Amino acid sequence: VLEAIFKMTSNIYESAANTLGLFNSPCLAKVELRVTCKGISDRDALSKPDPCVLIKMQSHGQWLEVDRTEVIRSSISPTFSKVFTVDFYFEEVQRLRYELYDISSNHNGIKEADFLGAMECTLGQIVSQRKLTKPLLKQGSTVSKSFIMVTAEELTGNDDYVELSFSARKLDDKDFFSKSDPFLEIFRMNDDDTLQLVHRTETVMNNLNPVWKTFKTSLNSLCSGDHDRPLKCTVWDWDSNGKHDYIGEYQATFKEMRGAMDGRQVQWECINPKYQIKKKNYKNSGIVILNQCKVIHDSLVAIDFTASNGDPHNSCSLHYIHPYQPNEYLKALVAVGEICQDYDSDKMFPAFGFGAQIPVTVCVLFCVFPTYVYGCAGIQGVVEAYQTCLPKLQLYGPTNIAPIIQKVASSASQEMHTKEAMQYFILLILTDGVITDMADTREAIVQASHLPMSIIIVGVGSADFSDMQMLDGDDGILRSPKGEPCLRDIVQFVPFRNFKHGSPAELAKTVLAEVPNQVVDYYNNKGIKPKVPSEFESSRTFAP
Repeated sequence: VLEAIFKMTSNIYESAANTLGLFNSPCLAKVELRVTCKGISDRDALSKPDPCVLIKMQSHGQWLEVDRTEVIRSSISPTFSKVFTVDFYFEEVQRLRYELYDISSNHNGIKEADFLGAMECTLGQIVSQRKLTKPLLKQGSTVSKSFIMVTAEELTGNDDYVELSFSARKLDDKDFFSKSDPFLEIFRMNDDDTLQLVHRTETVMNNLNPVWKTFKTSLNSLCSGDHDRPLKCTVWDWDSNGKHDYIGEYQATFKEMRGAMDGRQVQWECINPKYQIKKKNYKNSGIVILNQCKVIHDSLVAIDFTASNGDPHNSCSLHYIHPYQPNEYLKALVAVGEICQDYDSDKMFPAFGFGAQIPVTVCVLFCVFPTYVYGCAGIQGVVEAYQTCLPKLQLYGPTNIAPIIQKVASSASQEMHTKEAMQYFILLILTDGVITDMADTREAIVQASHLPMSIIIVGVGSADFSDMQMLDGDDGILRSPKGEPCLRDIVQFVPFRNFKHGSPAELAKTVLAEVPNQVVDYYNNKGIKPKVPSEFESSRTFAP
């Protein structure tokens, strides 16, 4: 199993990450790209196109698909809600190609779709102009008056995501022979008073009390990190001809939405301004309900890339990539990670490294996975990201782990606002030696002991791990430099050498032995009782 995991699988996103060389140089910024098309030509006089845009990146003369938008039915001027997140490298020419297709409602395959035109540019052009508009070309010629517009927005550094679940009740019926087919659009109001589409839900057919699917968006996209920024939310009745009927709207803020983090519902009246003026007894056109708001930043995997591990090209290095068997880091990662991922809701693992030079600036914390996906897909994804980035790094130092703990703690602190056992964080740290920020680490652990999180440290190699044993707290209560004691024991340390010749199951069993009690202790201290399965299922919101 380990050898199979050690070998990289061949899927299009992993191939794109490797061949595009995403780790060749330091990333200047992460940017979000949004796409709008105007004036798409009608191929069929009887119907409008169902557009979808593919984004591709060029590598070694070949175009590789990175992602694609949703399909919008019956639209000649679509604004897509799909957001593309990419790394921007100032010193590199990153060529992009946007391809527009008309995808029939009978099938979503690109092979059977009609090609409507394409636009090529560089990421640098989009970033420098913020909004790039170019005509669509087909076989070198302009396609009528069809244009594509790509806007770029730099991420602010807040990499938290928010999970939202909306429903509505008693919406106005806009159809004669059936009920409305509602969908919800959420717009962010920018500083220049323009509106930016954040998300468009799916359409729920023939239903005045729709329950829309839970979706995830970055806080940067939703409100630019400003919790008081106005959000315009509009409810429409979908029509097959693309001329959707307006039901109503309301204004909200993320600060208001956070009210749904403690298990309560947040509600807004959906108002049609024309009806409000014309109808004397008009109250509203329905109620929109936020059933769940959860800030998520999944548990992290942190890998030590300090120089004390040895040159990865040398067979004596703890990071040595052997052609036939995994090194100690990979063995520990897989043994522990495969157990943890069974309890992870979305199986996506943000993976970070610390202590490396990339390739000039010393970074305490850096991302080791491609940025067009949120985290790595399972532990196998972490393994693949590790193998991809390792040859690009210069191992350096120091061995500081406090920033890693603080990063997870900042996300775990959001869970304290809830009154239910919904999310618990586990941080897995793989390191080879003595940490250099012991005082800061003790402080970080003491503060984290108040939060729904546990820390697993696996010591790789033959170094002196006596400091790690102290952090474990099994021989006494860990205290901060100021003397504040841990509220509860949240650290489990295990030296990998003790299990080097044993089975992966033995290591996983020992490493994870204390986690169940740590979870129970946290919720007992908070007076939070676990839900039985029937209660949990009934409290969740599902799309019809």
